[in-house]
Amino acid sequence: MSIVRSVGQAEWARDLAKDLLATALPRRWAHTQGVAERAASLIPILGEETDTLIAAAYLHDIGYVPDLVDTGFHPLDGARYLRDVVKADDTLCRLVAHHSCAVNEALNRNLFDALTSEFDEERPELVEALTYCDMTTGPDGTHLDVAERLAEIHSRYGPEHLVSRSITTSTPCILAAVKAVTTALVQRSG
Repeated sequence: MSIVRSVGQAEWARDLAKDLLATALPRRWAHTQGVAERAASLIPILGEETDTLIAAAYLHDIGYVPDLVDTGFHPLDGARYLRDVVKADDTLCRLVAHHSCAVNEALNRNLFDALTSEFDEERPELVEALTYCDMTTGPDGTHLDVAERLAEIHSRYGPEHLVSRSITTSTPCILAAVKAVTTALVQRSG
């Protein structure tokens, strides 16, 4: 059962993410704010669902918070925290669990079964929208082209790191998500 919030879902998520990230991981908090800003720009294609996407954008990286780390795989750790501790909406939990083609990193971490058995996939258009927002926002919250963002991830982790290998595997999925959202935005504005 989800907790009913007296404030909007995005506002509640912003407050929770700020409490968790701002002091512990200030650079991650800057990234998260940028991702949420990108999410807000998708109202032309998501309409009423934009609030849910903004909430997921604020929460997508909370699994990096040291006190929340269990498996070391931030999508799963964040989604579990949202489900088990906060009792968040199932859609938010699924979006956090599956953001930015997380299934590929789950495979590399031997956590595929845990991820997919605990969290069903969310509707593709919402997952693509969150992936678009995450993969077009740099670590400091600035807008980046998806190619720049992928290069930044590779340079930060190095070519042999599990994250870099996972991003390489995920690149077609990431590029397809960014293209789908960009195309939808162009069609709405034209």
